Amino acid sequence: MSFLPTGVFMADVFQVAAYFLNKANSDDAGDLISNLKLQKLVYYAQGFALAIFDSPLFNNAIEAWQHGPVITELYHRFKTFGSGAIDTPDEFDAESLSPEEQGLLDEVYDVYGQFSAWKLRNMTHDEPPWTEAYRTGGYVNEQTMTDYFKTQLN
Repeated sequence: MSFLPTGVFMADVFQVAAYFLNKANSDDAGDLISNLKLQKLVYYAQGFALAIFDSPLFNNAIEAWQHGPVITELYHRFKTFGSGAIDTPDEFDAESLSPEEQGLLDEVYDVYGQFSAWKLRNMTHDEPPWTEAYRTGGYVNEQTMTDYFKTQLN
């Protein structure tokens, strides 16, 4: 990832989610995103923001649930879709995200958006941030995320 940070991020987790949903639904392939897949994409975005910029992308806590990392507020916003595709939100405003945030989200989507929800779920189950938090029944630790995702940078 080749861009440089200009400061601390303060994206809204719902705008991050809307960015991914709009990106998926604007693809020629017409990829659809379920709540499970969205949770994992947002988790990966947070992890790489911490690793690259030493700053969280958003302030919401990430919990270790049975099927991987989950941002509770985001889950509840989209739970009515069940395991189906989430509609593209009407309220999306790309200008609410900085160019650096958009660049990060584009890169995360390009790498991880190609995977199914269950593939992403299984990937998170093999990574220390989720495994450590799930073992203790709590929240994913920001420092554990930072340390782990720094090892994933090329």
